[in-house]
Amino acid sequence: MKLTFLGTGTSTGIPVLGCHCDVCRSTDPHDTRLRTSALVTTDTGGKILIDAGPDLRAQLLRHHNAPIDGVIITHSHYDHVGGVDDLRTLTYPNGSDIYCRHDVNDDLHRVLPYCFNDKYYPNIPKLRLHTIAELTPFELAGVTILPLPVMHGALPILGYRIGNLAYITDATVVPDESINAIKEIDTLVINALRIAPNPTHMNLEQSLATIERIKPRRAYLIHMSHQMGFEAEASRLLPPGVSFAHDGLTITID
Repeated sequence: MKLTFLGTGTSTGIPVLGCHCDVCRSTDPHDTRLRTSALVTTDTGGKILIDAGPDLRAQLLRHHNAPIDGVIITHSHYDHVGGVDDLRTLTYPNGSDIYCRHDVNDDLHRVLPYCFNDKYYPNIPKLRLHTIAELTPFELAGVTILPLPVMHGALPILGYRIGNLAYITDATVVPDESINAIKEIDTLVINALRIAPNPTHMNLEQSLATIERIKPRRAYLIHMSHQMGFEAEASRLLPPGVSFAHDGLTITID
């Protein structure tokens, strides 16, 4: 199985509009980050998209301009669902299967009402929303996916276990039941917003402490802001086996 990081930045991306800090003016491509999203390629060639943010069109043109079997959504904040409409050309004519929490299902009906009207409008996305439950596995593209309960500040959201991969973004707290479900997993992807604390995302210290609890073979950090600093410098703060992911990076999971 392979995972391609389509984007690794927080909701503003990097560079941030209107910001002229050193990181936002960096010429290192690893310091340029689109909004966080990822693509899983299964051993049988299935394609599973994790989140569909507002940069999705650019991300898929760059890394995967081909059909997708299904989408799993972590939560309904705009930087994770703003590109759902762009799925219509990649899933034509059969439509898109989207797997999400019940509240995300409701939110997508609200923000994309034209997709769910009784009166059909030509060329709209055909969305089939499947409500999934925490710690209840389901099948997609020939693999078993386990939704993991995660807290994003006060908001319950989902992480996912896919085989030997665990993917968690926007977390402040990973509950014990999720920790136990991915203990000593091969590959962990987890958010780390910045050095300083934040009320709705783990900072670097909190992320590293969570990684130590899970004890994966290796871990990749995502959903960084420009306040993390230059990747080349911030990487010196990381222990062995932990790396910053960057846009376009593809890794193999056994």
